[in-house]
Amino acid sequence: MLKVLDHLEEWLIAVLMGGATVLIFVAVIHRYAAGMPIPVVQDWLLSLNLSWAQEACIYMFVWMAKFGAAYGVRTGIHVGVDVVINHMPPRVRSKFVLFGLFAGAFFTATVASFGGSFVWQLAHTDQTSPDMELPMWLVYMAIPLGSGLMCFRFLQVAWTFWHTGEVPHHDPMKVADVEIPNIPATEDNLHPQGVGPKGGGR
Repeated sequence: MLKVLDHLEEWLIAVLMGGATVLIFVAVIHRYAAGMPIPVVQDWLLSLNLSWAQEACIYMFVWMAKFGAAYGVRTGIHVGVDVVINHMPPRVRSKFVLFGLFAGAFFTATVASFGGSFVWQLAHTDQTSPDMELPMWLVYMAIPLGSGLMCFRFLQVAWTFWHTGEVPHHDPMKVADVEIPNIPATEDNLHPQGVGPKGGGR
């Protein structure tokens, strides 16, 4: 079940990002091409109404950002300041890591709860978006859904850390699945050795 959710999350982000990119490209080309005095073609381009494209891209990027934030928690690609925590004893460090994960879960659960309440109230109105005339509750559904998924990811990471002592992290020695050689990593595999102050590791 989690594999299905993972793939759905990744596909949704990829489709939204790719779709928004293509839509922006088409809208920009249309805007400049419509100003060229090309017989027949110019009239056809001017007849196309792409005024909704900007609004659609904004909504697509908002949805992508909300679900992308949940993906970031699952894969450990969010930026974190962990210099102090990494120098703590293991038992103390684990408590701080769990506190941070549960704090993230609490915050995102709160946002999801308030967001769901707001969407519920909005669903009982006739508010629509200016250009696409979409029901606004549908647009704002990104808040409870994305925040709810992010809360679940925080709890998932906390559960894994409690049982294995590991958290997902982005390997700084890999760029697009290409490993950078000759730079050994530290024991926690979070920071490279020999690149800190005075060239030392820990």
